[in-house]
Amino acid sequence: MVRANGAVSLRELARVVQTSEVTVRRDVRALEAEGLLDRRHGGAVLPGGFTRESGFPQKSHLATAEKTAIADVAATLVEEGEAIVVGAGTTTQELARRLARVPGLTVVTNSLLVAQALAHANRVEVVMTGGTLRGSNYALVGSGAEQSLQGLRVSRAFLSGSGLTAERGLSTSNMLSASVDRALVQAAAEVVVLADHTKLGADTMFQTVPTDVITRLVTDEPPAHDERAATELQALADQGVQITVAGTAGHAAEPHPPSGRPRRDVPLPGQRAARLPGPSGPYRGGPGVHGGPGGLNGPGGHVGPVGPAGLANDMLGPERPMRVADLRRR
Repeated sequence: MVRANGAVSLRELARVVQTSEVTVRRDVRALEAEGLLDRRHGGAVLPGGFTRESGFPQKSHLATAEKTAIADVAATLVEEGEAIVVGAGTTTQELARRLARVPGLTVVTNSLLVAQALAHANRVEVVMTGGTLRGSNYALVGSGAEQSLQGLRVSRAFLSGSGLTAERGLSTSNMLSASVDRALVQAAAEVVVLADHTKLGADTMFQTVPTDVITRLVTDEPPAHDERAATELQALADQGVQITVAGTAGHAAEPHPPSGRPRRDVPLPGQRAARLPGPSGPYRGGPGVHGGPGGLNGPGGHVGPVGPAGLANDMLGPERPMRVADLRRR
């Protein structure tokens, strides 16, 4: 599967071979020891994947449920009549499909796939950059694309990439794509990064958005065993990035509460914006927020540990999970 697709996720491997992610992870370690692949957070790539970029057909099959959930939440951040820029990528393509329902919206993009998703939206105006077509991801790049963005000013930029770390921010494997993404960032008052958990901690060649420029990260919740992704989220929050965690089917909170407002941010330590109520103020540790049948605020919602310093261990001990209702009572 790695040879055919260039990259695979552990979740997808476990689903295909009908076994647990623990088993798949052990086998991936063995294959890495033989030099047959390189491990990445939540997945594996061909050896030398640091500089290799998978094409669109390969990327479109990775972390599909997570990308859908992220796009659902990101779409709630866009308001009627806004002007935004949307970069190239499979996650931003999912976002574009949901933006077709936002009236009066203006979308500036260098992605043919984003433009195609909005082509039949009567109430959305699509503005394409110029540039040279890059076939691997159906994006316009080069000096023509960058020059067409000069003098542009919009409210938000929605971008994805190949990797995201607290140290370097968002990065990609291609120099031309990185240069256009930087031009998109210059045009926006706020920068929203869309990155599933497999991108957290991955570091690729060309920086596109430094961490201090990222306003918000919309991601999915890392698996409980993925301490490196949880640590990266913590580090990003410590640097002031607002973290919004989208729920996937059967795991985590629903992205659209009944009120229709965006799902609230997960209050990671060091994060200035979102905090759970209670006299104790912001908490320490690396918590992950899970939702029961009614989502974060519904029955069964609880806060559980992500990594050894999780909230449940800090406040209640490992025997039972911390429920959102418990936080309210406290």
